[in-house]
Amino acid sequence: MKAILAALAASALLAAHAAEHAHQHAQSPYAGQQSRQIKALSDSEVEDLLKGAGMGYAKAAELNRYPGPMHALENADALELTGSQRDALAVLMQRHKAEARTLGAEVVSLERELDKLFASRAATAPQVDALLTRIAERTAALRGSHLKTHLQATALLTPAQIDRYNALRGY
Repeated sequence: MKAILAALAASALLAAHAAEHAHQHAQSPYAGQQSRQIKALSDSEVEDLLKGAGMGYAKAAELNRYPGPMHALENADALELTGSQRDALAVLMQRHKAEARTLGAEVVSLERELDKLFASRAATAPQVDALLTRIAERTAALRGSHLKTHLQATALLTPAQIDRYNALRGY
């Protein structure tokens, strides 16, 4: 009986040690990301920023009945857009995409700068604060561009078209 209790106690200790060892060596969810060119951004995030993709920045508008020009144009026939509405939405979209690409490139550049600062092992709190402020300003400008484009697109549509847009989009 003593041998069985001793074996159980030893087994419990081994199991506890194994669990602790496994916990200490568990991989971080960041494992593998250390080889990214910009550690804080995935390749797809960089690509989206550089091509002016929406990235969910306009959800506050989109989900509150402010259509975006891209999806309005995609649904032009179903929305019965006039020729002048199509033209105005296309111009708006081109202008917005150019601005979003420029702002996205600025965000990517600043994130790269932040990454290099840390990679150099010379980062200081004031330098980090300054870069974060610039990143936040550019990101806010980018989000603002997306949101304001929805405001402008909405102004080009009739209430009935907005209702139809939202139905087509599943809202």
